[in-house]
Amino acid sequence: MTAPLHIRPSRPADSAALVAILHDTFESTWRPQVTPAALAAYRQGNRPAAYVAERGHLFHVAERAGAVVGLVDWQDDFVHALHVHSANARTGAGTALMDLAEAEIARAGFPAVRLETDTFNTRSQAFYAARGYVETGRYPDKEWHSGLTTLLLEKRL
Repeated sequence: MTAPLHIRPSRPADSAALVAILHDTFESTWRPQVTPAALAAYRQGNRPAAYVAERGHLFHVAERAGAVVGLVDWQDDFVHALHVHSANARTGAGTALMDLAEAEIARAGFPAVRLETDTFNTRSQAFYAARGYVETGRYPDKEWHSGLTTLLLEKRL
């Protein structure tokens, strides 16, 4: 039986776990899609650590049995990141984190939630479609410089 999930604001002590989650999801999701140059830039810039240093204090995390297993980051009506460690995929952590983000965005008075994913990420597209998100835009992915296409998804609240 899976231990209960606890959603809470992140703490400074979570930084290493947050960086590890971001590395894990990069390796399993984006690495197979990006160019060697994008991979080198990712590694050289240590992007997960920089992101956690910049915005980690704003994250909410999913914790199970004392271990941080996922994170969500949003600002205003835009979800910047939802990541769950691959060892905890399909255990409800992503659902619980998105439930919180959507509820807080609605509580702040926004009529909709927006987020981005990439066309190759069919698993995330299925997750968001099941939650009622629809595609409202499509444009070149400028983050990875790898010829990818970003989808803008929106859900009315």
